[in-house]
Amino acid sequence: MYLFADSGSTKARWCLVNGEERVDSCVTGGMNPFFLCLDEMICLLEAEFTLPRTGIAGICFYGAGCASPDKSMTVMEALFRFFGTSNIQVDSDMLLAARSLCGNKPGIACILGTGSNSCYYDGKNIVENVSPLGYVLGDEGSGNALGRKLLSDVLKNQLPQDICAHFFDTYRITASEILDNVYNKPFPNRYIAQYAKFVSTNIAYPEMYKLSCDCFRDFFRRNVMQYKHAKLLPVHFTGSVAFHFSEIITKIAGEEGLKMGKILREPEFEIRMKNEE
Repeated sequence: MYLFADSGSTKARWCLVNGEERVDSCVTGGMNPFFLCLDEMICLLEAEFTLPRTGIAGICFYGAGCASPDKSMTVMEALFRFFGTSNIQVDSDMLLAARSLCGNKPGIACILGTGSNSCYYDGKNIVENVSPLGYVLGDEGSGNALGRKLLSDVLKNQLPQDICAHFFDTYRITASEILDNVYNKPFPNRYIAQYAKFVSTNIAYPEMYKLSCDCFRDFFRRNVMQYKHAKLLPVHFTGSVAFHFSEIITKIAGEEGLKMGKILREPEFEIRMKNEE
């Protein structure tokens, strides 16, 4: 059997496959090597991985933060220590997204989840990738970007009082508790991103609608528009944020002169290992 994984910063999907048959699956916390060290990844797997660990012939892991060789090696070492097999492939989650969204055709592939990413895919390989720069310097259009703008506007009294009151009634949290979670506790990107749900469930407020429009317009202008083929190729999306804000994303793409392609909640696994291609 082979094990396939698709990991973002918040969660990882794991799927056991026997031939072409999917045998079982589970979900764990995300294994982004920018946020977890080697030992933390192993601890996460020991606590949350629920599938059988024996009889695995190979592992194919697609993950956020795995585009660079040094980071992908950290993930590979964690997988080797936990599963005991040396037949391990680690690639970026962007490659899985591009293959799932574009197939064997050229296109612009985008991920909008806790973080964001994009690339120009020529039908076989990622040819260009505008660096997402992470949740501090970039990640436009992500759950983190939406949540960060919402929290800033609420805490700086930039929104009408009824929206602010609704926010605090919804989450039963104080300003000092928010700041403590953002600046003093682990995984601030995950914490901030959870507030994107407030934007989506309250999109009828003009302020929430404008906030989301501005966020996605930033993503298109600062990322997608940098690809020279952006206006000639379909622009595809995957990720929870892309799925829940699909109508607004489609609208803003049209206003920017872009051609919308697919929007998938999650990319489909490629059920193959490289040495089987």
